[in-house]
Amino acid sequence: MKKIVVFGATGGIGAYTVMDLGDYEVIAVGKRSSDNGFFKNHDVEYISVDITKKEDFNKLPRDVYAVINLAGALPARMQGYYPQEYINTIINLNVLNYARNAEKYIFAHSVSDVEHLFGKGLIPADKTDKFPLNNDHSIYSICKNTHINLTKHYQVKYGLKRFVLRMPNVYLYHPNPNYYLDGVVKKQNYRLMIERAIYGLNIEIWGNPKIERDIVYVKDITGLIRNCIETDHHGGLFNVGTGIGTSMEDQVKGITEFFGGSYSYRPDMDDSPEYIFDISRTKELGYEPKYDYISYLKDFNKEMDEQRFEQLWGKE
Repeated sequence: MKKIVVFGATGGIGAYTVMDLGDYEVIAVGKRSSDNGFFKNHDVEYISVDITKKEDFNKLPRDVYAVINLAGALPARMQGYYPQEYINTIINLNVLNYARNAEKYIFAHSVSDVEHLFGKGLIPADKTDKFPLNNDHSIYSICKNTHINLTKHYQVKYGLKRFVLRMPNVYLYHPNPNYYLDGVVKKQNYRLMIERAIYGLNIEIWGNPKIERDIVYVKDITGLIRNCIETDHHGGLFNVGTGIGTSMEDQVKGITEFFGGSYSYRPDMDDSPEYIFDISRTKELGYEPKYDYISYLKDFNKEMDEQRFEQLWGKE
C-alpha cells in the first residue's frame, strides 16, 4: 500500500483530504500538539510537526510515495498582520527536502497571482508570477510564487514530480464560519447567506446579479488530489475549478430554495469579484468535477448535520 503524508491535515482541506484517501496508508501531519484522537479513530496515524523546525521531520517516515503540502500561514486565518509567518511557513525548504525522495509532491497554490485577470474571461493555467502589490495577500502571494519556483528546481535536480494546484475560495463545511480580512475577523459571505436563509431572513444580492464565480467544493479538490497521486502525468501547474460560472443570482436562489429565506436586489452596491478557470489542462489528470452548485449545497448540508469532524474541530 502506498504511503502518503499530508501536511496541514487538521485544516479544512487537509482533514477532508485525509478522510478521502482511506485506501492508502495516510500519515496526517499538523502543527497542533493533539488532534483529540480524531485520526486514530479513523485508523490514521497523526504526527505533530512544526514545519519550521528541521528536527521535527525526524518523526516522519522516509519511504513515502507522495507528499501533500496543505500547510502554511493563510491571510484568512491570520489575526493581525505578521508577514514573516508567510516566509517561515511557505518559503520552506524543510518540507521540500523531506519530499525530494518521494515520487510526487502536491502543493496548494493561491489565486492571488491571477487576481488581475478576474472579470476578464476564462483564466488559463499558464499565467504565473504575478502578485497583488498592496494588500494583505501581497507577501503571501510572493511566497507562494517563490515556493513554486523552488519546486521547479527540485523537479530538475531530484526528479520530483510536482503538482501545483491553484485553488480559489474553497467551499466546505467547517464549524468556524469566520475568516480574517486585513487581520480583522469577518464572517464568510456564503456562510452568512446560508445562515440568514436557515433563519428565514432576507439575502441581498449586491451589484450586478449576473456576475459569475467558479464554485469549487472541497470534495472535488480531494478527488483532484487523488488524481495527482494516481496519474502517470509528468506534473505542472493546474487550475482548480469547474470551468463554469454560477451567477450571484443563481447562488442566492439556490440557497433560498434549499435552506429557506428570501432575497432582494441591491444594484447600488459594489459588484462581487468574477472568476472562472480554464480546467482543460487539469482534465489531463483525469479530473472531472462531480459537484455542481446544488449538489454542493446538499452535501454541505449533510456535513453540517452529521458534524463528522466535531472531535477534531469542535462544534459550531
